[in-house]
Amino acid sequence: MAADPEVEPAALVSVAVHKWRGGEVLSGTDIVAEEVPVALVYNGISHVVMMASPGDLDDFALGFSLTEGILHSPAELFDCELVQRDDGIEVQLQIASERFLALKDKRRNLTGRTGCGLCGAETLQQAIRTPAPVHSDATFSAAQLRAGMAAMQSRQVLQQQTGATHAAAFMHHSGQLGPVREDVGRHNALDKLIGALARDGVDLSGGAVLVTSRASYEMVQKTASMGVGLLAAISAPTSLAIRMAERAQLTLVGFMRERAHVVYTHAHRVLHDRAEEFP
Repeated sequence: MAADPEVEPAALVSVAVHKWRGGEVLSGTDIVAEEVPVALVYNGISHVVMMASPGDLDDFALGFSLTEGILHSPAELFDCELVQRDDGIEVQLQIASERFLALKDKRRNLTGRTGCGLCGAETLQQAIRTPAPVHSDATFSAAQLRAGMAAMQSRQVLQQQTGATHAAAFMHHSGQLGPVREDVGRHNALDKLIGALARDGVDLSGGAVLVTSRASYEMVQKTASMGVGLLAAISAPTSLAIRMAERAQLTLVGFMRERAHVVYTHAHRVLHDRAEEFP
């Protein structure tokens, strides 16, 4: 089910620009991040169109399907094929019939949904889905989280060249950094990461997720829904994200910096050594 490099367009595009520098206008080129419409099609029925970076779309399709509750396990995805269209990319998924019937029932309430995560919901309960409490005994030192965040940023190939993408990474209990995925959308980067981990059968409860964005409620929802016990973000969380993390028993860390961070919920999973923190 690996993505076909001949189907996925380049994630980087060179464009002609005029640069102003020191009072002088110079003609040149700039490298920018590509963004394309990506349609997820389940058993021949289009479900949603997302704007995304055209890379790792097989990971994205599986991760989105899992975090949105369309699939309950990777085994329910039988096939994934990318088809290039004139106006974007179709990801054609073949899923278990039971999951497809449930999706058809859900689609009756969806009208013009985009990536907002709320359109089509009839009730507040449907709009804000609280994941089941996570059961993770994994703990991490503050030094591990800082090192992981630095390592993730060093592996952001698209960001280094364009300055336009977010990243999500998985840290194993040992502190070793696992897969890193990038996208113009922070939710997409996280879904790509989760898809890659799920396909490889990684025990998500034994690790942590690191992201280069703010921690919105959707980021908490997606992380907790997969049983991950800790989410660390480089920026701020929202109040809804904090409340959801508290209920889901997820450790939420924000404002990750070289010598500082803020733990908002379930602080027992972050271990602090004062001598290590302030040498």
